[in-house]
Amino acid sequence: MNLEKAVRKARKFSRPYAVDSGKKFRLKNYDPADTAGFGSEAKPDAKEALESGVETLAKLQDILYAQDRWAVLLIFQAMDAAGKDSAIKHVMSGVNPQGCQVAAFKAPSPEELDHDFLWRCNRHLPERGRIGIFNRSYYEEVLIVKVHEKILEGSRLPWRLIRKDIWKKRYRDIRSYERYLANNGVVVRKFFLHVSREEQKRRFLERIENPAKNWKFGAGDVTERGFWKDYMKAYEDMIRETATEESPWYVVPADNKWFTRLVVAAAVVDALDSLGLGYPPVGPEKLRELAKSKRALLAER
Repeated sequence: MNLEKAVRKARKFSRPYAVDSGKKFRLKNYDPADTAGFGSEAKPDAKEALESGVETLAKLQDILYAQDRWAVLLIFQAMDAAGKDSAIKHVMSGVNPQGCQVAAFKAPSPEELDHDFLWRCNRHLPERGRIGIFNRSYYEEVLIVKVHEKILEGSRLPWRLIRKDIWKKRYRDIRSYERYLANNGVVVRKFFLHVSREEQKRRFLERIENPAKNWKFGAGDVTERGFWKDYMKAYEDMIRETATEESPWYVVPADNKWFTRLVVAAAVVDALDSLGLGYPPVGPEKLRELAKSKRALLAER
């Protein structure tokens, strides 16, 4: 499949799940089990489309790396067991490791708590020419911290700053931060892997029953399920307040991992293609140098 045809196909799969203006966003309008008409019998076709997307992504990433002008930041947020790790693994499977960097964020360390909430993520921004992946991110500060507001008490913020309008201010700070990144050549794409409560339960049980997956499960995972409605409200508010044209959210159906990976791959291909990438041009002096080197190599015995 040629590059142009692959990009058109990628847009077909990704655009329906893009949210670039959150004013009217409602999470209930997105079905976690959606497969865009693909039935279970169509999995081979979906797998073929994913392979095409991964191949196209590898080609575009090579040009991104060579051009060394843009950086791409992919942010993944989701409830536990939504498939973030596997989506990252499969979608980025064809990318040159030299041009990709991954950072995973868990509970802040004492050092991180001594800085602003964007600091620890800012340190891991991708260099120009590279794709950076955040497995969770600064958005945790308007998700788990919002659901469990007692976490704010241990955040070392001055007490007078912990007010009811703190979430509104954080949304505004995030929008400003992502606008700043966009103005400096960092393309931000954000993915919320939208898994249903029923599918999460099934995956938790699988982790408990399968010895090879026991390590993935923690008792706290079940505890957090008790706050499901609060989390869904937090995710809805987050997307509504921070989805912009320059840094859109993708609400990716996550009940079927094979389809999740397809949508993510398509969205990344679309993002890279939108940059108008091209290999660095070679000037007359460089061409003369290449010709001279070629003659020298051909003259070798």
